[in-house]
Amino acid sequence: MADREQVRHLEGMAVEMRRNLLRLALSFDGPVHLGGDMSMTELLIALYHYGMNVDPADIRAAERDRFILSKGHGAVGMYIAMALRGFYEFDDILATYGQFGSAYGMHPCRTQLPALESSTGSLGHGLPIAVGLAFAARQRKQTHRVFTLIGDGESCEGSIWEAANTAGSYGLGNLVGVVDFNKQLMTNLNGNTMNLEPFADKWRAFRWNTIEVDGHDMAAICDVLDNLPPADGNRPTMIVAHTIKGKGVSFMERSIAWHANNLNQEFFDIAMAEIDAAAAKLEGAVA
Repeated sequence: MADREQVRHLEGMAVEMRRNLLRLALSFDGPVHLGGDMSMTELLIALYHYGMNVDPADIRAAERDRFILSKGHGAVGMYIAMALRGFYEFDDILATYGQFGSAYGMHPCRTQLPALESSTGSLGHGLPIAVGLAFAARQRKQTHRVFTLIGDGESCEGSIWEAANTAGSYGLGNLVGVVDFNKQLMTNLNGNTMNLEPFADKWRAFRWNTIEVDGHDMAAICDVLDNLPPADGNRPTMIVAHTIKGKGVSFMERSIAWHANNLNQEFFDIAMAEIDAAAAKLEGAVA
């Protein structure tokens, strides 16, 4: 159970992750997927820094939890969350991200970064990969969990629902999915294109233990992770995290324009001031 001090520490890590996202976006000569990275910030921090059994000093430990970033275009957010956990150096990410030959590509590549479990990018593939890993672990009588973070936009892909049905049919209790449910696609709202509602009920219909949570409430996220059903149970778990695209920066929040965009100095200064103000408020609450 996460105590108040742990939650505040994790919230502070989320603030630092957003700062580093802005720093990278300013330095990179091209668009960065800030909207979706900001919406899944608390989720990645909670997973890598609290909920998952992972160790940067032993990246191939047999009973480590596995993590698949199904929404692979959010790779830079994952890199930064992992750097804050000690897997990588942020300065290396900042200096080489998106460059030819860099290990830190715009989508994650396992051959470049051995701490990753799989390369992803083509949407709809991460959940099927996670289902396969979870099924294999059960067959081998391994006790770890398999986590995957998927996007609501990629949930328009049929492969997501084939995998959902497979996991439910096989009763993969060692599988935990998390949906970054920010209600927006690259160019429109979900409801104006492929309406996913009733979203949580769809997972329940496929025999998943389904939990809805505020994806920016760190204490609530930790509580969900603390109370996951046993990994040897007979139902996979889906955490539907209600999030805000661009969370933490007012002009990015719920803005399609910031799905992927360039960040100039003017916007950087405004965004960083807002993040710093939020950090000061958080520190004041702790005091």
